[in-house]
Amino acid sequence: MSIRTAFLRRSACAALLASSALLFSPAPAVAQQTDLSVNTPAITALKETMRGRRPQLGPLFKAGALGMDNQGNVALRDANAVPLPQRAQVNSLISAENKDRAALYREIARANGHPEWEKDVRKTFAQRWRERAPAGWWIQAEDGEWKRK
Repeated sequence: MSIRTAFLRRSACAALLASSALLFSPAPAVAQQTDLSVNTPAITALKETMRGRRPQLGPLFKAGALGMDNQGNVALRDANAVPLPQRAQVNSLISAENKDRAALYREIARANGHPEWEKDVRKTFAQRWRERAPAGWWIQAEDGEWKRK
């Protein structure tokens, strides 16, 4: 095999790999195109409501009862860390927080004129929540494994 033939084969393989990567990779990163700091009255109201829950949720994160899951939600990671009489209240807090998070992701996508981007906005926020979680909090990796940050 000549050097030229080897080079052409290698170039063809590289081109094939590059084109298949384009086929199976997502469209241009929505996060780069989306204004995640967009603000509307609905977004402001959701953020305020969520901010109001921080004093109640914070100690539960610190205790390890709650964690940030890989879907952009708050998850009850260790029910045993919550006294039995308080579990219903904690479950209600988690439900309200996750409902507001879902609405936030939806509203940000809508405010950007692309409601179909909701899933990508959620994914971006999930990553941000995990990255910004304080040391000691539990976060769920993409593969589903829980880790203490």
